[in-house]
Amino acid sequence: MKILVIGSGGREHALVWRLRQSPEVEKIWCAPGNGGIADDAECIPVDIGNVNDLVALAKRLKPDLTVVGPEGPLVSGIRDRFEWHGMRLVGPSQQDARLEGSKIFAKEFMERYGIPTPTLYGAFDSPSEAILALDAVDWPVVVKADGLCAGKGVLVAETHEGAEDFIHWLMEEHALGQGGSRVLLENALKGEELSFIVLTDGRSFLPMAPTRDHKRVFDGDRGFNTGGMGAYTTDCMIPPDLESVILDKIVRPTIAGLSEEGLPYTGFLYFGLMLTADGPMVLEYNCRMGDPETQPLMMRMDFDLAVALDAVASKKLETFEPAWKSGASVCVVMTSGGYPGPYETGKKIEGLAAAKALPGVAVFHAGTKRDGDSIVTSGGRVLGVTAMAASLEQAIRKAYNAVDKIHFAGAHYRTDIGAKGITKSRAAGEAPHE
Repeated sequence: MKILVIGSGGREHALVWRLRQSPEVEKIWCAPGNGGIADDAECIPVDIGNVNDLVALAKRLKPDLTVVGPEGPLVSGIRDRFEWHGMRLVGPSQQDARLEGSKIFAKEFMERYGIPTPTLYGAFDSPSEAILALDAVDWPVVVKADGLCAGKGVLVAETHEGAEDFIHWLMEEHALGQGGSRVLLENALKGEELSFIVLTDGRSFLPMAPTRDHKRVFDGDRGFNTGGMGAYTTDCMIPPDLESVILDKIVRPTIAGLSEEGLPYTGFLYFGLMLTADGPMVLEYNCRMGDPETQPLMMRMDFDLAVALDAVASKKLETFEPAWKSGASVCVVMTSGGYPGPYETGKKIEGLAAAKALPGVAVFHAGTKRDGDSIVTSGGRVLGVTAMAASLEQAIRKAYNAVDKIHFAGAHYRTDIGAKGITKSRAAGEAPHE
């Protein structure tokens, strides 16, 4: 099987890394890829914001299957274009991708099908109307940009002033582009967040192992939201009865609702959940795998991803049996100094070989590129240092041991990725692992 992976981040590197282990795969291309993916696949420069260029590339390469990592091409209709040209692609149609492309569309969809979600106070096209509505909400309040904002379009506002400033920033300063031209307000929930991802062919679905990510830039969940500073997954993440509730109350109604509206969904579907005292509620949908959630998931995956993706494209997923390695996996994201604000690039990265040589460790590249014989930084999120071990404590230790071996000017990372998982395990009476 020849596979084309579209994207250039840590998620795409992890997908390529896992696909490369399949005996069914003879060739992998990644467009455009990055400095690390080039070790595992043939990277081809392309503007992934231009669907016409991606179609032309696929027509030239003739892959048996194309897998799309980021949301942009999906929201722009790449699946529809590939199908029109008779090419197989794993990912939702442009209509289905509205679940991520428009938070307002997603909210209305959830309300139509009784899928539990926070109360919506309103959706607004003008900043003055949104600010006026703040007088009638309960505090804190969540302000969300309607469109795509690379994970930076949400604020849990504690004060009227904070909410108003964020609305101005989105709608008048256009800090995040057209994605912030409309906003919605919803009530803030208390609880624990969970990432729950499924792979579906529109009829059957395959749940991925649950994960937790860390969105804030600093330890202790402080600072601005980011695309994700780290994630972890364990084999005892949530109890079986809670997973059953998530599947019955959220996943199945979502997939059935899309089919009922003539939009059978295929590909990865991400549910951003809040586990509240009243049960799990959907904060957001994403029409692709999470980043950095994909990185620890690929390390725990114990089945052939290429075969699973082929089953999705062939509408035969019901015959597929998934399996996961026992233990835990942790991803620590290393970023450029200043991220998610302004940052410098072109910083030489050292210690990659030493980190990758550690047992049970993989270093997934994101914002990197090759500069002669060196690897240098080229983005905000630079590396996803990921480790697998028998326990969460061991996986965390392995990941940070690897992080300690990597150096570049201005490097930043959180030091508490997975710490809440350890605290929760000990509170439940589990003995710590050494």
